[in-house]
Amino acid sequence: MTQADRPIRVAVVDDQPLIRAGFSMVLAGQDDIEVVGEAENGADALDLLEKVEADVVIMDIRMPVMDGIQATERLMRLDDPPGVLVLTTFDNDEDAFAALRAGAGGFLLKNAPATEVVNAIRVLAAGESVVAPRITRLLLDRVSDRLAPANGQAERLDVLTARERDVLALVARGMSNAEIAAELYVAGATVKTHLGNLMAKLHLRDRAQAVAFAYESGLVRPSP
Repeated sequence: MTQADRPIRVAVVDDQPLIRAGFSMVLAGQDDIEVVGEAENGADALDLLEKVEADVVIMDIRMPVMDGIQATERLMRLDDPPGVLVLTTFDNDEDAFAALRAGAGGFLLKNAPATEVVNAIRVLAAGESVVAPRITRLLLDRVSDRLAPANGQAERLDVLTARERDVLALVARGMSNAEIAAELYVAGATVKTHLGNLMAKLHLRDRAQAVAFAYESGLVRPSP
């Protein structure tokens, strides 16, 4: 059975029972979404996902026993990892950045409207990044002056062609494929090909990770 033939399977991970119950209640009202389980910390989430399959995991960051960042890192080691949607606030910028670096497909504020959460789940289940590139860039600009470049990341740029570096830099500036095509005077399909190639070479899951890598490698610098 393909995903199109069944509901999107979602696991909810948060250490607060009321928040878990609230998400589960909202999602239960969606015809195309099924809550397959709940967990109160990252360790319990890993145990849960050994027993049930999930397409998307709603993951809190700050939890006892194992936090959401550690759990996300562990989930990304699976052969077919679920999409991870982390919950955060802009009061914890470093946490949000760490979650993206760990492999999360995006983040939402904890007080996001229910419709936004539901839409994010659908987008993530379809294999896309939840966070718009411009929002990711704003987040990284806020934290980059407090983060040291990751060891070895700059050397990874050596596998890219000059044009692939250009595309990655423009993605990190928050540009869409169409905007990049206009900037480089190439077809949109060409941009898509370069983006796919560079993400494969760098083992990146989505645009959000690509933006994070561009900052970590020093390819782009924070805005003034």
